[in-house]
Amino acid sequence: MPETGFHFSQPQWFLGLFALPLVALWLWRSTAKAARGPIHRYADAHLLPHLSGVRELKRTERWGQFLSWSLLWLLLLTAMAGPRWDSASVQLFHPGDNLLILLDISRSMDATDTAPSRLGRARQEVQDLILQNRELRLGLIAFASVPHVISPVTEDSRALLLTLPALSTGLTQLPGSRLQGALDRAEQLLNALPKDSAKAMLLISDGDFDEPGLEDRVRTLAERGLPLHVLGVGTVEGADVPGDRGPLLAANGKPVRTRLDEDQLEALAAAGSGLYRLADYRDEDTRAILEVAAQSRLPAEISNDRTRVWHERFYIPVALLLLLLLPRFRDWLGPKRPASQDNAGSSQGGERSA
Repeated sequence: MPETGFHFSQPQWFLGLFALPLVALWLWRSTAKAARGPIHRYADAHLLPHLSGVRELKRTERWGQFLSWSLLWLLLLTAMAGPRWDSASVQLFHPGDNLLILLDISRSMDATDTAPSRLGRARQEVQDLILQNRELRLGLIAFASVPHVISPVTEDSRALLLTLPALSTGLTQLPGSRLQGALDRAEQLLNALPKDSAKAMLLISDGDFDEPGLEDRVRTLAERGLPLHVLGVGTVEGADVPGDRGPLLAANGKPVRTRLDEDQLEALAAAGSGLYRLADYRDEDTRAILEVAAQSRLPAEISNDRTRVWHERFYIPVALLLLLLLPRFRDWLGPKRPASQDNAGSSQGGERSA
């Protein structure tokens, strides 16, 4: 049953009402001071508009404008204070499994030994994971020389589909593939999640790493409850790494050739207490990764905890505020006299003077 009860979410905004008496005091003092100004020594009050070109407002007009702007100020403060009433009780959902994907976007992933390319195949794997996923919360880090957080772990994993076409090796400026930085960033993101939820990482790469201590680092993370699963992309035969103009050349002038390093990837998966699979166009690899990543210590379930969600009504004072401001915009803009009429009037005036 929805609950009622009018209140404000942030009533401290009404402290701004103390500004109104201060403005009223300033208005009264400035009016009194202007009445005793030096200009009153040279002309009577009814002649001052002809001398200054500005008509002095009457007392009723001045205080009427003050009351009008006070009403607008009150409506603004009311909207900022967040009026709300009517609430609904919503049952909380606790997801138990979290999977953070580490996607290699180094230059070697442009190799075409897997059609259309290794990176294209890797993007397809991520898409399959998203579409077939029913239990996991997913996140994505793209890395080469430095890691880029594309999305933290989120329940709205399908939003990741919009980012996949933009992932390319051109996102990185420095050459190289450094997994250590991606693992450090992944650890930070996963440690920020609730402690009682299961967390895992999935590496999608060709294994073209040349970093010491990778296995020890992965083993340490696994001991802390962050296992690493691996999807290998590429072939053992390998292919030349594409460059800007033909193959990428090494220092000796020969094309740089890259091969799938299954030995290193399998060793990383073993050190991370995870699963290794070779990426292909079938769904077995995707299902295997999703199945092993969903084996959490806390299964996804709907808890007995409930929370109250209030219906916000801030838009009502905002709408009233805009309606009251509309006539003022009309007065400020006003109908402008066409230039042609001004020219005609000046020419007629010139003819009359002539």
